[in-house]
Amino acid sequence: MAEQAAGSVATTEPAAEVLFERRGRLGVVTLNRPKAVNALTAGMAAAMLEALTDWATDDDVAAVLVRGAGDRGLCAGGDIVAIYRDMAEAGRATADFWAVEYRLNLLIAEYPKPYIAFMDGLVLGGGVGISAHGSVRIVTERTRTGMPETTIGFVPDVGGTFLLSRSPGETGTHAALTGAHLNGADAIFLGLADTFVPSDRLEELAAALETEPVADAVARVAEPAPASVLAAQREWIDACYAGNDAGEIVRRLRTVGGEAVDAADTIETKSPMAVKVTLASLRRAAGLDLAGALEQEYRVGLRFLDGPDFREGIRAQVIDKDRTPHWQPASLDEVSDADVDACFAPLGDRELELTKERDNV
Repeated sequence: MAEQAAGSVATTEPAAEVLFERRGRLGVVTLNRPKAVNALTAGMAAAMLEALTDWATDDDVAAVLVRGAGDRGLCAGGDIVAIYRDMAEAGRATADFWAVEYRLNLLIAEYPKPYIAFMDGLVLGGGVGISAHGSVRIVTERTRTGMPETTIGFVPDVGGTFLLSRSPGETGTHAALTGAHLNGADAIFLGLADTFVPSDRLEELAAALETEPVADAVARVAEPAPASVLAAQREWIDACYAGNDAGEIVRRLRTVGGEAVDAADTIETKSPMAVKVTLASLRRAAGLDLAGALEQEYRVGLRFLDGPDFREGIRAQVIDKDRTPHWQPASLDEVSDADVDACFAPLGDRELELTKERDNV
């Protein structure tokens, strides 16, 4: 993180996990857990929600910049170790965290001022939620982004189903089911980002944003993005990923050959339940606004907290690191339509009611 500018006002949350500064007319949010690639905690999400809410009506703040400390990335996602521990204790902390985080995602999408995100380095899962809903989304040659939730037995959230359901053709479906890490050019193609800026010019851009109009500052350092690999693959992606049957998608991929077979192999390593529910979530999200999609993701997320695969996926990838999850059910054919539909069933008094909250403001 750059040194605090003279005359700026800085506050920090306990343990300095997230920093808030005013530099000129720019509000700067810095995620400050570099050893954890700035993984988002409940406290960080709550602090961001409070600060951004305040800055939204502060006439001295013309724009907001969000960035990550260190050189590894903006944010590697939510703190899944904390989620694992909460599941082991049958707690409510994860559900409460998501309720705050999703409110933050919606606020970012509807923010009344320019919201600039430096999507440099790793930007995964929850990191996408605090960046890709913004109005000025900057990627670099170092960007590695995506929604890898199916790898840990979960489903894209933080509005990821909303975003990827609106990507060109079926490219968002491909990204969601495979959980692929994407470069900056692919992020722009998918609609997760807007502008390519070389990483060695981000500090110059941050300084310019303190005093200049956002569009002028960005235009001066922006460069054409490299060609998107996904764009070049769109013909077979659109043909293979059409429809609502995950098993049929995998079978089509195998008939195409080449890179499509690699995608099929990848999908078959993921949680079968997560793959099928992800596909259904994307199809349903296509007809929802962001608030509705977040409400749906919350409903699905709570079902996965109660199921076996989410905890097992975190165990295999992060806790024991044996990379050999034992999924239940073990194959796509064993996941019934009724199993999938149950994940979308109403939660009763546990529903997240973002639409009602927004409409009542």
